[in-house]
Amino acid sequence: MCYTARLEKKEPTMSLSVGITGLPNVGKSTLFNALTRTQNAAAANYPFCTIEPNKATVPLKEPRLAKLAAIAKSAKITEATVDFIDIAGLVRGASKGEGLGNKFLANIRETDALLYVVRCFADDDVVHVEGGLDPVRDIELIHTELILADMQSLEKRMDRIGRQARADKEFRKEAEAMERLAKHLGDGLPARSFPRAENDALDACYLELQLLTAKPVIYCANVGENDLGEKVSNPLLANVRAFAAKEGADVIVVSAKMEAELAGLGDDEQREFLASYGLKESGLDQVIRTAYHTLGLCSYFTAGPVETRAWTIHQGWTAPRAAGVIHTDFERGFIRAEVITYDDYIAHNGEAPCRAAGLMRTEGKEYIVKDGDVIHFLFNV
Repeated sequence: MCYTARLEKKEPTMSLSVGITGLPNVGKSTLFNALTRTQNAAAANYPFCTIEPNKATVPLKEPRLAKLAAIAKSAKITEATVDFIDIAGLVRGASKGEGLGNKFLANIRETDALLYVVRCFADDDVVHVEGGLDPVRDIELIHTELILADMQSLEKRMDRIGRQARADKEFRKEAEAMERLAKHLGDGLPARSFPRAENDALDACYLELQLLTAKPVIYCANVGENDLGEKVSNPLLANVRAFAAKEGADVIVVSAKMEAELAGLGDDEQREFLASYGLKESGLDQVIRTAYHTLGLCSYFTAGPVETRAWTIHQGWTAPRAAGVIHTDFERGFIRAEVITYDDYIAHNGEAPCRAAGLMRTEGKEYIVKDGDVIHFLFNV
């Protein structure tokens, strides 16, 4: 029997979590409070202000949803979401348990991407645990602690797999690959830059260990309010950008203080406030957009009278796998997908006119879902 997917009672199985990390007193909790429009994270001028990781689920601002919903006359709109996790500051020796290292490293392990917050503003009233401003040094300190933690995890698995490899040649490829990875880490390089291929010998290792330095990183430079805008020159920010460029990583520039002020304003006031600084988007919008880019994500939509909804998937996913985000039954019993581009849906005022104009395509199991596709799935149970 064929069923169509109208989605109103299904919950997505894919979520995106971004861990906000860095040294103490760089503005992580202040930024978290602003990004999540909450005051759940206490902000104070001393290390370990955040003892438990603060978590908040934030909807992604997606202007296309409202236009789709207006045409479909949807009863509600459901946006995709991002989970932000405010992780307490790391210090030297965190990999050995210094500060609250072990607990915080475990919190990092649970995230999909890391937002490294580094301080690029001077303030005599806010102490720096390293004694002075040097954001690149701070980044390298965090890198070192995470690499050391990964090496400890890897050594334990190497010992176990090494013993098995002596008796079973099936484990030898992984044992040899782990030795190469250990050398890579030992050279001070993160696991994310270690060359790998699909279905390689390290898949089981990466899956089990959830290596901290395998996670994508976004650098967030926390600057003063006067250092926002394209024409401002901040040598500390320039150093962060140069460091990130070597890794091919993205850099976000925010003022946590300004974001805190922005959080209490209405939409119109926010736009005016941002315009006064020459900005087009808030720190929250920057973080989400950049996280999507860093993780290779995109969104497709479903639209109908009950609900218009955005669904988050990885770029390059096929139609059945994208359908599985709605419900695993959709992937298992996938028959076909009826697809309309967002631009066509808007230009022709909905599904029926698009169908009449021949703009609704029928796609099979090999179809690669595109960002902005409006999709109606059909499946068997």
